[in-house]
Parts: sequence; C-alpha cells; structure tokens
Amino acid sequence: MNRRRIGALAVAGTLAFGALAVALGSQADAKQPTPLTLGQVLGQELQGRTALGRVETRLAEVAEKNKLSTDHLRQILTSDKTAWLDQGGRLFYREPVATTVERQSDAAASPRWAKAAVPAATGPAFELHSKSGSNRVIYLDFTGHTITGTAWNANGKPATVNITPYDTDGNTSNWSTAEQDVVHDVWARVAEDYAPFDVDVTTQQPTAAAIDRSGASDQQYGTRVVIDPTTWYQSGCGCGGVAYVGVYDNTSQHAYYQPALVFTKGVGTGAKNLAEAAAHEAGHNVGLSHDGTASVGYYAGHGAWAPIMGVGYSKAISQWSKGEYSGANNKEDDYAVIGQNGLALRADDHGNTTAAATALSLGAAAKGIYEKDSDVDVFGIDLKAGTFKFAANAAAAGADLDIKLQLLNASGTVVATANPASGQSSAATPTGLSASLSKQVAAGRYYLRIENSGYGNPLNTGYSTYGSRGAYTVRVTAA
Repeated sequence: MNRRRIGALAVAGTLAFGALAVALGSQADAKQPTPLTLGQVLGQELQGRTALGRVETRLAEVAEKNKLSTDHLRQILTSDKTAWLDQGGRLFYREPVATTVERQSDAAASPRWAKAAVPAATGPAFELHSKSGSNRVIYLDFTGHTITGTAWNANGKPATVNITPYDTDGNTSNWSTAEQDVVHDVWARVAEDYAPFDVDVTTQQPTAAAIDRSGASDQQYGTRVVIDPTTWYQSGCGCGGVAYVGVYDNTSQHAYYQPALVFTKGVGTGAKNLAEAAAHEAGHNVGLSHDGTASVGYYAGHGAWAPIMGVGYSKAISQWSKGEYSGANNKEDDYAVIGQNGLALRADDHGNTTAAATALSLGAAAKGIYEKDSDVDVFGIDLKAGTFKFAANAAAAGADLDIKLQLLNASGTVVATANPASGQSSAATPTGLSASLSKQVAAGRYYLRIENSGYGNPLNTGYSTYGSRGAYTVRVTAA
C-alpha cells in the first residue's frame, strides 16, 4: 500500500473518530441534569439548621445573595433558631415574643405631647422627622398598610393583607392623646438610635419613590416598619416581629422584601417595647444579625445596658454593639455593617477644637449629634464674672449618648469636668447620661467640650464608648 493510500485512510479514521466523539459528547451533554434553582433546593421557608442542610453545598451562593460571609451565614443558621431562609434563599428573622415581665416593665405612661384626640392620623404625632431632606428614610407606619406582591405574600400566604392602624382603646375612628403619645415616644426613641446616620426617621408617610429603589442610580430610598396589631402572620409564627436582612439598599426587588413588621400581639403596645422592636427590625434591613451568646440567641444585657440587636426591653440604655460583652457570639461592627447597607454617618455638625468652636449665647440652647466615636464637639461663650450652670443633656427619650462635659478656660485648660455614673430608674428611663456643673468664673472666654463616655466594664457591668452616640443639647445659664 502506498503512502498516499495510508495517509487517506488515517485522515478518514481520524474524522470518523472525531465524529463519534462529538456524537458521544452530545449524548453525554444531553444526559446532564439542569442545575436546581435555590427555590427547588429549599422548596419552602425553612428554619436555620434545616435550611443549612439543604443548601450546604451551595452555601457560598446563598451567602453572597445575603451579603454575608459563608462562615457568618453558617454560624447564623447553626446557632440562631429565629433565622430562616425563604424559598429563594433570602435570610429573614422571626423574633420571639416579649416575656410577661418585659411587657410589665413597659407599662409606664409615655410623656404627654398630645393635647387633644384627632379623628385621623394628622397633626404633630404624624409629622415627625429626625432629618428632613435626607435621601434615606425609615418610615414608622402606625396608620395601617396594605401588603401585596411582596415576599410576605408568597408561598401560600395571603395574596393581600390589610393591616389595621395601631389602636389601644378600641376606638379606631380616632387617635386618643395616649395613642398619639406612644407614636411620638416610639419615634423619639428610634430616631435616637439612628441619630448618628444620615437618615430621616419619620412618622409622616413618604411618597412611594422616597422608599422604593428603582435601580443603582436611584439614591433616594428607605424602608417601612409597620406597627401591626393584626394576627395574619403573628398567629402562625408566634413571634414579635419579622424582617429581611440586608435589603435596605437593594437595587432590584427592593419593594419585594418590605415592609419590616412589629407585632403588638408579640411585644405589647407600650412605647418602649415597640421602639426597641422597630429599631431592631430596621437593623435587620440594614444588614445586622442578632447579638447573642453560645447559650442564648438574644443577649438581654447587663446592668442598665443591652445591645439593640439583642433584646433591650428591660434595659434603659440600648446601643449599637460590636460584641464587647462576655460570651458574645457576634463581633460584627454594627456601624460598619449599616454603612455597607445604605446608611452613611452624618456629617460633623460642630467644630472639634477651641479654634473651630460653635458660638453659644447665654441662656440659648444649641443642639448637636455625636455621630462617631472619635467626635469632639466644642462650644465657645463669653461670660461676665459670676456663677453659671453648664449643662449638656442627652435625648429626653431613649438616649444612647453618655455625655462627658468639660469646661475649658480661654487658654484651653480644663477647669471642671462632669461625667456622672449611669444607670436606670426604670426599664424606660436611664440615669446619668446627661452632665452638668456649676462653676464660679471670672469674666472671660470659656469653652464647653462634649465627648462621649462609657461606663463600667463592657464585659459584664457597663459599656464602652463605641455605641455611646446620639443627640444632645447644650446650654449655659446664670446660676
């Protein structure tokens, strides 16, 4: 056989083998199963460990969907019984109900802001804003809401849910002064928790565009926290609230994972408990997980302190945390996580040095926000010789900021300091967070320096300066 004949046979054989390989490969490809979607893998909403068992081989995918590390998501699903994955793999929480003792501690009357009953959700209680004009919003909705087309309506839940307004006296045709006071007090407490951030906590219903986010270029968005007195969801879960995690700044399906819900049948109708739950549920929306220990899912605090993402119903001082207490199972930096999920810190509002001090007039109050742990706010005032009271007062309701007040002379030397020990007179009322001093002074220029303070040992008796941030007012008066 000549070489040309041999070569032709070799080429023909190669082509035939290649065709056979392609055919066999096509058959093999045809037999490969289509990968299951997460919805098919999960099948339904599943609780922590059960959900983990279903998605273990795809945990990295689920973690990325929820903007968490794989290890953190595994820890959550393994240890937190209130953590759930929905059918699409999104993480949400079902909070436990408040205990009888926690409800009893919330029985104290709210401050009396309202002067008369109103027939509808109008007037000062429903026009409250913590930072008007901000591009971010947390809307505290006491007035009722219709939920449809959301994750809360999927997987066998009602297609449309009509939530009725908050009500404590059985008369839904008006808002009593007591009901308005609760609305105002809840707002004040939640506004204080979020005071360091560039966000408007409000009781006035925003436009849909102010809450919903249409895409990455839409920089005006937020969340709705509904105070829900109905049983449509609560009777099935026996929980105090529900919220999805890390959905505040979603660029797609933003409205689908809202609202967050606080159930009065789970936590009670008092302002302190509602505020703790509302701040907590909004905290999940901005990416936060629970603060607990190896033995409890929610840390209830120590002394007068508790973490917001634990349970603070019985503690007068609740703050954001980075797990500095003994046995903490969650060391995430709350401020950093919130910043990564749509809420930046406010801009500094007062100078940090005597040269940049804000001018203060005798008898006039100046307001400030202590927005980060390294902040220092300085105020300057010219005084005649005499005795004066120098005061820096923390927020009137739900204060987070523990104030250290220093009086400086014209050369910047500290001449007096006030920093009382903190505590609580009731679960709703902290003590020792404001600071004041009386001092006889010669005529001249003086400065008041506002700093944040911690108290005790953050491991088991108190807290560090980390979460000690919030609103204050400063004033100098003749003694």
